[in-house]
Amino acid sequence: MPGNVFCICTRMAKHPETVFVCQNCGNEARKWIGQCPDCREWDTFVEERFRMSSHNSRLNPAGKRFAGREAVAFQNVESQEEARIPSGIEELDRVLGGGIVAGSIVLIGGAPGIGKSTLAVQMADKLSSRGLKILYVTGEESDRQVKMRGERLGLLAEHVFLLPETDLQTVFGTVEQMAPQILIVDSIQTMFSERIESAPGSVSQVREVAAQLMMLAKQTGVPVFVTGHVTKDGSIAGPKTLEHIVDTVLYFEGDRHHNHRIIRATKNRFGAVNEIGVFEMTGSGLVPVNNPSELFLQERPAGASGSAVTACIEGTRPMLLEVQALAGGSRAGTGRRMTQGFDHNRAALLIAVMEKRLGFQFGSDDIFVNVAGGLEIDEPAADLGVAAAIASSFRGIEIDRGTALFGEVGLTGEVRGVLQSAARVQEARALGFERLILPRSNLKGSDRMLGIRAVGVSNLEEAMEELFG
Repeated sequence: MPGNVFCICTRMAKHPETVFVCQNCGNEARKWIGQCPDCREWDTFVEERFRMSSHNSRLNPAGKRFAGREAVAFQNVESQEEARIPSGIEELDRVLGGGIVAGSIVLIGGAPGIGKSTLAVQMADKLSSRGLKILYVTGEESDRQVKMRGERLGLLAEHVFLLPETDLQTVFGTVEQMAPQILIVDSIQTMFSERIESAPGSVSQVREVAAQLMMLAKQTGVPVFVTGHVTKDGSIAGPKTLEHIVDTVLYFEGDRHHNHRIIRATKNRFGAVNEIGVFEMTGSGLVPVNNPSELFLQERPAGASGSAVTACIEGTRPMLLEVQALAGGSRAGTGRRMTQGFDHNRAALLIAVMEKRLGFQFGSDDIFVNVAGGLEIDEPAADLGVAAAIASSFRGIEIDRGTALFGEVGLTGEVRGVLQSAARVQEARALGFERLILPRSNLKGSDRMLGIRAVGVSNLEEAMEELFG
């Protein structure tokens, strides 16, 4: 008898009725903790009911058991390349890798008001015009509010069905009844499942809802699009496991101070990662931008120092961006280093290299670096453009407007070669640039550089000599 009591107590200890879950990273603990040991955030643990696994784990929220599948030989699996569904929005298809894949689940994240719902409604309208049946589940707005947005954008959406619902069981029942060809859920933070005894938007609910939607997509072949809000640090609200569940993660970038919006694929099982799509926010909705380089350079100032144009690669697309720098005396005695759109540590490294290898004295000067247009650059090929902009501002000398630069700068001041140099050269030539300063190692294959003067440099000193004489 004592042994049986001990066994029962042990089982209860292993499986408590409640568990405390960090709402920032999803870490679980048996008791409340002030600071999460994983993400180091304070006061993020919330008590939630513990969900035991059972033999009904293969049941969908509607209570139907998912049908099992047999193993198929690799050679007998049909290719999915021809099964892509064009969304009707060229920039979105580019980010998705060529179109919508059957049975995929796509997460669209972004700050509130940035345009996630607008893009979802426009996509639903384009797909509906091709005769596809769309089920649009809206948990944040009523059907009348979605209707008003559609009318403002001039959409017809003949085959789009609106379902203002937050209960996942009801959504699955409607899917079984209607058999839609595309399912859109806006947003995942508002949905809840009765299997989890916690509030909608909590870590457990978001994780459970995403898992059930993923199972629905894989079993039925219906593509599922879900929208999600981001936190203050720019990550999807909910645990990182949410991003691991879905097939594709798209982030909306931009702010309300700029008309353009950028969709970046940070994860894509069916296409290139870090591919971007550029849109312009207008009164009629999101309009795709076919030439982003021209958009980002159209307001470039004339006759101003501290401005340089660099050629970057975003996914598979070459883009020309304006890098601005401001170097001036500091009243505090110690110069500050601030960046916008460029890595702060990378900028500090470039400043140190310029001081050591070129003899610049930036110790008492404030240096500010900004990528015009709000785009973020995360590739080393922009190093040469940033260094040129800083030197231009410090010396007060304008860089010729017909000159563009790209190249990685090393700690010894050398300019190292970068990938896809031919695509960068072609983009600069298409926009009318007459001179391109690039790493000397990328001068190979100069037959592709007709119509533009390509100047190869081996180090920063040669680059500055070419720029400022």
